[in-house]
Amino acid sequence: MSVTESQPDSSQPDSSQPDSSEPESHNESVGSNPSDTTADEHAARAEARKSKAHAVHDTSKTAGIVSRGAGAVIDLIVVLVIMSAIYLGVVMARLLYNVHDFSMPSTNGFFTVGAFIVVSIVYLATCWAVSGRTLGSVVMGIRVVNRKGDRLRPSVAAIRAAICVLFAIGLLWAGVDRKRRSVADLVLRTRVVYSR
Repeated sequence: MSVTESQPDSSQPDSSQPDSSEPESHNESVGSNPSDTTADEHAARAEARKSKAHAVHDTSKTAGIVSRGAGAVIDLIVVLVIMSAIYLGVVMARLLYNVHDFSMPSTNGFFTVGAFIVVSIVYLATCWAVSGRTLGSVVMGIRVVNRKGDRLRPSVAAIRAAICVLFAIGLLWAGVDRKRRSVADLVLRTRVVYSR
């Protein structure tokens, strides 16, 4: 009696051998492949470099009177543009309210000076409290900070704005002072530093 061994049929796949046509399990690919971790780290570093490149960095160098003076002139122009926009808004409101008897509003010197002071203080205080930079500061690459290098508190920003507007000549002290401080900086212990 002969016993014939059964030969495996080559036409049917062997269940003991893994099928190369089936995709690998997600459990093996997720977190186990070192190249995936390296790629994630590279992406995170690239994102950090990108955000760092766009960040504004303050220096420890105090800004001089030329940079500050040029920034102040730019801010003066900004305030005049804001006041002109307010005036045009008043004119348009009067025109819409009373078309038939419309007349240009007369300018009052006292009111104009008062409006200039209020707009200037609000503009400077808001910019210094929010970012430490007005438009003139952005153009000249400077920033107003407190003695610790942080942003000004809103109350300090408002007082500094009032001093700078009502006693603008105090900026000239920055050309004499050894640490380049204006009168407002001396009173409130603030600094104006270069910021790029």
